[in-house]
Amino acid sequence: MADAHPVVVFDAFGTLFDVHSAVARNAAGIGPAAGHLSEIWRAKQLEYTWTLSLMGRYEPFWALTERALDNALARSPEVDPVVRERLLSSYRALDAYPEVRETLARLKARGARTAILSNGDEAMLADAVSAAGLDGELDAVLSVDRVRVFKTDPRTYALVEAAFGCARDEVLFVSSNRWDVAGATAFGFACAWCNRSGAPDEYSDLAPGRVIADLSALG
Repeated sequence: MADAHPVVVFDAFGTLFDVHSAVARNAAGIGPAAGHLSEIWRAKQLEYTWTLSLMGRYEPFWALTERALDNALARSPEVDPVVRERLLSSYRALDAYPEVRETLARLKARGARTAILSNGDEAMLADAVSAAGLDGELDAVLSVDRVRVFKTDPRTYALVEAAFGCARDEVLFVSSNRWDVAGATAFGFACAWCNRSGAPDEYSDLAPGRVIADLSALG
């Protein structure tokens, strides 16, 4: 499927970068609640994007990331809040999944143009790409900050068309977030769902073209 599309676009957080690696890196200082804290942090981060978009409001993703962490810490009183700054610092330099660099190189070798399309603001994305050593590996890094609304609003996916001057059917969109895949499918992109955790399917009327266990299946 990937070989038929000249433009391959990736979601960033959860797809290229492990959103739970910030907490994992600091787990010793957090204790047994680390996993639960990370899940709340991620869930609230996404919840805030959806509620703001429905209200017609917008704040940069980094502000929502900070707010979500504060909520997660408030709901985890056993965790020493002194870890807050370390966690935020770690989130600016999340671990890339191990197959990311090889996958991007393989796609580039067969002539595909590659990009990120993310809810992350431009500074967050620049930090993440740099920390992962992916500078120069992508043709574009696109932030929804340009349209001031979060995915799954169609205006976010239209950023890809504007950046590459391409038709929708030329794009393969790859995300680990099933809701994101649904939004991109509704927009008209071909999609691959990177289902790393083996989660059950949702949005059956907006099915991905492929379901893959990790990004190594692309290219």
